[in-house]
Amino acid sequence: MTPLSAIVWNVDPTFFSLFGLEIRYYGVLWAVAFLLGIYYFTKFCKHEQLPDRLVDSMFWCATILAIVGARLGHCLFYEPEVYLADPLRMLNIREGGMASHGAAIGFLLGLTIFAIANKMPFWWGADRIMIPVAIGGAGVRIGNLMNSEIYGGPTDLPWGFVFQRAGETQPMHPTQIYEALCYIIVFLILLWLYFKRDAGRKHPGLMFGVGLIGIFVARFIIEYIKNDQVGFEEGMRSAIGMNMGQLLSIPFVVIGIVLVIVGLHNKPQHIAWAEAEKAAANAKPKAKKVAPPKAKNSK
Repeated sequence: MTPLSAIVWNVDPTFFSLFGLEIRYYGVLWAVAFLLGIYYFTKFCKHEQLPDRLVDSMFWCATILAIVGARLGHCLFYEPEVYLADPLRMLNIREGGMASHGAAIGFLLGLTIFAIANKMPFWWGADRIMIPVAIGGAGVRIGNLMNSEIYGGPTDLPWGFVFQRAGETQPMHPTQIYEALCYIIVFLILLWLYFKRDAGRKHPGLMFGVGLIGIFVARFIIEYIKNDQVGFEEGMRSAIGMNMGQLLSIPFVVIGIVLVIVGLHNKPQHIAWAEAEKAAANAKPKAKKVAPPKAKNSK
């Protein structure tokens, strides 16, 4: 029997149907995450007086590779025996399966390509991309909630969710909401560092490090109350006291700590070609204002 204090969750994961094709909240929220990335990078370029072409370059370099990385991460980290036996199945993203650790690896590769292609410091893109990544990650976790997936174990807390579509009959930890709230906090901290402390320019690498620590420490802790995503993780817990999500989070946390320490000691970042363009623009002679002829006084 369902406790009176529990939240019964039986939401249809389909947002709408178009010509027989189901569009789910999960997919819509992924799209919103990418739109937020475009919005914030446009804002960063205007704030720093940089050309808008950097926004398009970032989208194609980092965003596309993040999607590919997220999909490959799930297939290779969590279900290698399934997808290596049938590699073409990796292309069927409608069956679900995206891993944040794979997305992070895809982002790093994409950021490297972006930096080389645009002659930009690597940390310029890395620091700033953490802002939309944090708020986008919160949206994706809400998408998991709408799908009634990736939730926690049983709880008697008043905010426990009974995920009826997943066949549950007792309240479970809504770990999707826990993670989303943590990511929103990271997002707000990063916004403060960028706009109030000018950390993106003064301390290259710091914001990226803060983002990695915030996101993956939250992931590591919440995994303790989250149900295992695949069967072999139960054996991992028994053997090493961690599941795959926690094991993959450790390197990112360590890298984040190193980046925060190094970032605090880094010198301010300069973009050579952007500064040259601004200097050239300021050096152009300004057209002299010509005073209009004075009207003669009529007698």
